Amino acid sequence: MKRLILGTAGHIDHGKTALVRALTGVDTDRLKEEKARGITIELGFAELVLPEARLGVVDVPGHEAFVRAMVAGAAGMDLVLLVVASDEGVMPQTREHVAIVELLGVRQLVVALTKRDLVDEEWLELVRSDVEDLLQPTPYRGAVSVPTSATSELGMDELKEALALAAEAVQKSSGGDLVRLPLDRVFTIQGTGTVATGTLWSGTLAKGDRVRILPDDLDARVRGVQVHGREVEQATAGDRTAISLTGEGADRTAVGRGATLVSDPAWSPTWMLTARVRMLPDTAWKLEHNQRVRVHVGTAEVMARCALLESETIRAGGAGWVQLRLEEPVVARAHDRLVIRAYSPVATIGGGLIAEATPPKRTRIDDSVRAGLESLLEGDAGARVRAILELAGWHGAEVATFPVSTGLSLDELGPTLQALETQRDPRTAGRLFSAQITSQAEKRIVAAVTAAHAQDPLRPAISLAAVRTALPAWAAKGLADATIARLCEQTVLEMADGGVRLPRHVVALTQDQKAAANDLRALLAEAGLAPPFVDEFPASLKGRGDLWSLLKFLEGQGVVSPVADGYYVSTAELEKGIAAVREMLGGQSGLGPSAFREPLPVTRKHLIPLLNHLDGLGITMRSDEGPSVPH
Repeated sequence: MKRLILGTAGHIDHGKTALVRALTGVDTDRLKEEKARGITIELGFAELVLPEARLGVVDVPGHEAFVRAMVAGAAGMDLVLLVVASDEGVMPQTREHVAIVELLGVRQLVVALTKRDLVDEEWLELVRSDVEDLLQPTPYRGAVSVPTSATSELGMDELKEALALAAEAVQKSSGGDLVRLPLDRVFTIQGTGTVATGTLWSGTLAKGDRVRILPDDLDARVRGVQVHGREVEQATAGDRTAISLTGEGADRTAVGRGATLVSDPAWSPTWMLTARVRMLPDTAWKLEHNQRVRVHVGTAEVMARCALLESETIRAGGAGWVQLRLEEPVVARAHDRLVIRAYSPVATIGGGLIAEATPPKRTRIDDSVRAGLESLLEGDAGARVRAILELAGWHGAEVATFPVSTGLSLDELGPTLQALETQRDPRTAGRLFSAQITSQAEKRIVAAVTAAHAQDPLRPAISLAAVRTALPAWAAKGLADATIARLCEQTVLEMADGGVRLPRHVVALTQDQKAAANDLRALLAEAGLAPPFVDEFPASLKGRGDLWSLLKFLEGQGVVSPVADGYYVSTAELEKGIAAVREMLGGQSGLGPSAFREPLPVTRKHLIPLLNHLDGLGITMRSDEGPSVPH
């Protein structure tokens, strides 16, 4: 049996609560103030069981002062019961409520013409005609209207039949998905503790589940679950749900309307939303860049600044891409609906569909970004995932967040996610990149290695640190290493000497370089452990542009060894010096520099860096008493 949410809409005192009571037998006026004033201030709830559907009925306020609660109640609705009093007809809040439920994407609407017993047939037809005119430019054109009377129960059977047909037309996925419960009421019951209510938008919530309450990221545990007053083991998507909470995050003072209960780490609060916004055609307002507005998302209402991404103004009836910079964080998902209301005087002016729930900051969008955003709203599962990866660029995107970033359920994403899971690389913390970024990364790294070989052909391999700089500094951590590894697996590159190189790269000296290398070898061999520093080399060597490359080449050949910056010695001479130190000073400690003069017959200029080098090699060891030479 389908589980759906039916919301009431309509002007104050048009009989919404009385109609719900006649349909369900439940009085949704809970508060003493509501009883006294005869209007609904807070959301009320009931249940209507039809042959093929179980409807959770949300009775929302109709008075302008309580539109905030109305929007909270409208969020998550699957179909709407528009209530119009036969003796008054269409009123201002009737129009605003219709606009709100349209902006929220509710597609099924049934009209109840209440208080039928107070008017004659001619007047009833005038009211019916007014309602038809109201709905003509909306998706609800041709909606069924049923004359009713809550006092005499006139039309109740016909109304239930109309609701059953509307419920049958609702397309709703019942598959698996992440848990999300936007909270519209939070209160305390003695002996029970904190109780939160809302419509379970997705997933399955059971007793004992560990949950998080966002945006404050509070931890709690579900102690009990009710669906329309009945204790149950679990609630499923579409259920009007009350849960009792326990744990550190269940403090009533820390939880309220606008919070969202989740269980999966894929969810995160956001301070920005990228949305395609449409202004109401009859609004007197226009949306301007940096304008401050009220934004309703789920059960949350926050203030925000509008960053218009395509123009400076969106006028009545117009549409465009907007990034909303929120003053408080909210929890949202791609394809969530939002409502925009003017800051002052308060009025509904438009709404939109969220494309990016956790976007980067955007100022203007080009054609490629616009295409990606459009794909997120209109594409199939594969197209949405490709769009996410393309928009993420060098940052990449995490597979685990795709149900949130694409707006698709786990079941809808299933085949796509399975294919992507095999592509996740632990070196990039499980992040994925578009084919374009992957290709660019490979080309950049190969080009960097090729250029390094051309610049310094004597270098046998290019260090990994140098190769990593081929990618932008803002690229995701690990992308360079993952790309290098993949190129090595493909034999495009190969690991060598602690770095990478092209497989075809061969270090070969020209005749001139061979002659210079022989001069270097001879110079250092003749000088023992006291050669000239590099900047003291003969002009014929010091003036060569490839001098350092030649030294690195000889180092790689094991012919010379670096002792300090600019201080190279013959490797054979260094080994002789090490042997002499061990032979003459082995087992001694508390040695001063003068003790090394005999095995290392050099001046202080060379002795001090030479001793530091021996420390680094572990030939000598420093202590408070002075250097020692282990056996």
